[in-house]
Amino acid sequence: MPPPPSTDRVRLALFTSALTGGGVQRSLRNLAVALTQAGYQVDLLVCHCDDAQAAALADAGVQVITLARSAPLVGRALALRADPAGLGPLAPTVLLPLKTWSKVRYIAALRDYLSSARPTGLLSAMTQCNLVALWARALAGIDCRVVVSERNMLSSFVTRHSGKSRWRHLPALVARSYPRADAIVGVSQAVADDLAECSGLPRAIITTAPNPVVDDALRRAAGSRSDHPWFRAGEPPVILGVGRLLEQKDPETLLRAFAQLRRHRPARLMLIGEGPLRAGLAALAEELGVTDDVALPGWDDNPFSAMAAARVFVLPSKWEGLPGVLIQALACGW
Repeated sequence: MPPPPSTDRVRLALFTSALTGGGVQRSLRNLAVALTQAGYQVDLLVCHCDDAQAAALADAGVQVITLARSAPLVGRALALRADPAGLGPLAPTVLLPLKTWSKVRYIAALRDYLSSARPTGLLSAMTQCNLVALWARALAGIDCRVVVSERNMLSSFVTRHSGKSRWRHLPALVARSYPRADAIVGVSQAVADDLAECSGLPRAIITTAPNPVVDDALRRAAGSRSDHPWFRAGEPPVILGVGRLLEQKDPETLLRAFAQLRRHRPARLMLIGEGPLRAGLAALAEELGVTDDVALPGWDDNPFSAMAAARVFVLPSKWEGLPGVLIQALACGW
């Protein structure tokens, strides 16, 4: 990517929920660094900050800005002010539920940032952040190009949360709001197709652009030797899974399959990641009698050395927008 032609650096903003947590966050960090190296001034806007990641990004020239959170009532009022004619889909999703969704509380801070920083472009990631970005730009009243990006299947989210009105009516809100973006992006053909089918948006206005998941930092990290004793010569083969310990990733199925394998041959299972299922997985490993052969080391910012060393990499997810972790595993030597 060539640097901008002007001597003044073009300012770009990226907006997502946090710096850590999963593949979306990692891809936004990668993109922020790459854009900075290409000569752009990049602000990475988040709702929740991680000091270690923020420091690493600062060293790379990326400015991390943690947005302040307003009261829920302020967020609701601003969403309506940004799109007063959209009362129909706003009412069941944002205005009327007893508990509104968390990202609404960051509309004010993002509006203030856009008004003061006036970036040339803003890229947002994931549905809630996408809607907030569009409302904030409308309130700021500035000429800033907004690109919204979907990272997963909207229909899967809506189906899983269909019991709650605010999510059941989300496709209607997306259908009303997304056409106001300068570009709508899905990270895969499947995500783009699903977004169009679920929301009713014309498929022709949705572009496909995969996540940036492989860079030089990944290759360097994969080349560093893992110090985990399971990867020493002569040890049983290690089966590796990497990802948040959530229902979507379905680590329980992988653990049960491993227990069956373990009855027939020596092997070990390592699940790198954090999430609400971790305690239950530890209990299940004990119930299945494989505790000594299962490792739950938690989140590791460098899972790539383990990817390079493991005998087998497995992704047991029930659904994925784009399985970036598989692409990363391939880059590590698979």
